[in-house]
Amino acid sequence: MKKHVLFIQGGGGEEDYTADAKLVTSLREVLGETYVVHYPFLPEEPEPDFGRKKQIDKELSLLNGSIILVGHSLGASMLLKYLSESQIHKKIAGLFLISTPFWSGDEEWKQDLKLHKDFADKLPENLPVFLYHSQDDEVVPFANLEFYTKNLPQAIVRKLPKGGHQLNNDLSIVAKDILSL
Repeated sequence: MKKHVLFIQGGGGEEDYTADAKLVTSLREVLGETYVVHYPFLPEEPEPDFGRKKQIDKELSLLNGSIILVGHSLGASMLLKYLSESQIHKKIAGLFLISTPFWSGDEEWKQDLKLHKDFADKLPENLPVFLYHSQDDEVVPFANLEFYTKNLPQAIVRKLPKGGHQLNNDLSIVAKDILSL
């Protein structure tokens, strides 16, 4: 039986989808044929969270069995927001977050992206969480990882010296962790 991976892109729109497609290709190559990596195009919608919670819910509803969630950048933060604020009716086997921004909510438009203070307590029980961040990330500062490390002490943290925001388009480290589940 094939295992399902749902990859949620960073940013929004065609440009970010195309950029993250290279990450998905890398993931598919290493995971092999026993995994199906779903990569839906998620356009920005005029909702405060760009419609991501609704979009994630729709994509999850299309999948059966145990699901592995992988998110990059905005997609990673929206997976955390979705899992901590929604009723989850699917078995989530693991959560893999890459270059995850921390939204302080200082600016009004970021308020709806901000996680609740108790977000970690609202995640599915016994959920394996993996965090990946490059020290040379030019888009999401490496310091953002400290917030998640502190709030998700059960997470396995991969601090990468190089790779930039896109981890050099190489998700072999993520794939190895998925295969370890």
